[in-house]
Amino acid sequence: MKGRFRPSMAWLHTWSGLVVGWVLFGIFVTGTASYYRADITHWMRPELVQAAPVAATDLPKAAERAFAYLETHASTAKTWFIGMPRPDRPLLDLFWRTRPGTPPGHVLLDPATGAEAMVRDTEGGDFLYRFHYELHMPPLWGRWIVGACAMIMLVALITGIVTHKRIFSDFFTFRRDKAARRSFLDAHNVTGVLALPFHLMITYTGIVALATFYMPWGVTTAYKGDTRAFFAEAGWITAPRPPVGRPAPLAPVGPMIAQALASVPERLERLTVTNFGDAGATIVAMFEEPHGLAHTPTHIAFDGTSGALLEIRGGDLKPAARTISTLIGLHVAHFADTGLRLLFFLCGVMGSAMVATGLVLWSLARLPKVEAEAALGLRLVQALNIGSIIGLPAAVAVYFLANRLLPVGLADRGEWEIRAFFAAWIVAALIPLARPHRRAWSEMSMLVCGLCLAVVAADIATIEAHPLRRLGEGEALFLWFDGAMLALAALFAFAARKVARHRGPSRVEPRREPVLAAPAERVRA
Repeated sequence: MKGRFRPSMAWLHTWSGLVVGWVLFGIFVTGTASYYRADITHWMRPELVQAAPVAATDLPKAAERAFAYLETHASTAKTWFIGMPRPDRPLLDLFWRTRPGTPPGHVLLDPATGAEAMVRDTEGGDFLYRFHYELHMPPLWGRWIVGACAMIMLVALITGIVTHKRIFSDFFTFRRDKAARRSFLDAHNVTGVLALPFHLMITYTGIVALATFYMPWGVTTAYKGDTRAFFAEAGWITAPRPPVGRPAPLAPVGPMIAQALASVPERLERLTVTNFGDAGATIVAMFEEPHGLAHTPTHIAFDGTSGALLEIRGGDLKPAARTISTLIGLHVAHFADTGLRLLFFLCGVMGSAMVATGLVLWSLARLPKVEAEAALGLRLVQALNIGSIIGLPAAVAVYFLANRLLPVGLADRGEWEIRAFFAAWIVAALIPLARPHRRAWSEMSMLVCGLCLAVVAADIATIEAHPLRRLGEGEALFLWFDGAMLALAALFAFAARKVARHRGPSRVEPRREPVLAAPAERVRA
């Protein structure tokens, strides 16, 4: 680090951004897409377009059908999770956990009949959402890596503020016709300063959302390692009940659901059943959080064997718990309406652009004047930049394309979509190593443009309910999604054109001193 304060902050800003910049770009992009997580999932399950919505009065019967299926197929499971029908997914989403070492179970049911639903297997927008904070890794490792990157991101933001002497003037300065380094520097400044409050908020609240995971020692000491007791005392969950070791059947679930629906005005989201077959069985109904800033969903617990109401939690949090719930609510933005969600999305796009331009700026600032691509380290950074900034959008486009082209009845179809995502990303990361740097930027950008156009073409060709095939009478979601993909295609086509037309830095010829004539030659002249 440099001796003085501001150069030291500039050094820290530069290197902290580079070390985790490629991971941060993936976190920002997938987190930004997660603001439309439900819409992406709905688009990736087009069979649900024709499904009729489930009325609140039909939920008790639907829950009974889910319980009947689980009693037959998951009677030895430790915990049941039942996602109740909702507008974007009018199905019963069943998930259960068995003993360690045994894979969990998952199935979708028709709430009207209790039969397995004939819809394509896909993770939908949930894959992008979980990648945002777990990187599709085991939760322990993925969340630790994301948390470390978020801390470094916070350091990069603060040092960036300290480093900028003219932060307000940079807000109004963007010289796109200047040299590439100046244009990227201005773009980095504008996208960083314009959404600076959002960047600080989203980074800090993302760390706070998993604070007890990153710093568990206080809870471990105070509650002797019983984290569930801590969450119950904070008011976030109902008090856990241990099994008593005496078998007992479940009481009819329909009356419990009807009682819960009559107590809470919000939509019922999920049922959780623990200790099935034991006299200590518990059924918990979790509702959607109220439309407000704090993330405070209501939980209602019932005795599984008698059906008696045990407790109601939610909405009456203590100040500390309400504070952290508000910070989590700010991060996930469930409270946002259409306009505010769009604003959050645009701020996320600017955050992605800020990270991307910072990565490119690092390599541009270090281009030597002669033999511009000779340095192995610089060449590796340039390839990683293309592999992340261009490769991730290419992988997401392939993920969407696989959803439309893979056979609907393919076994483990959702896993094959994810495999296609990572395979495309790996290929996109290797191509820049074999191509000249500027050509790789242009060719990869055109590749993403073509993939986005292919997603639109596959959507129109394979979905009968598409409005363009029904003269405007189909589902409008398909039009909105295709419009977004066309906008991305236009953006990457524009980027490819700009890179192809850019002449790049010219080689600098060594300066030659003039040759002086000898005295005899001057006399002869």
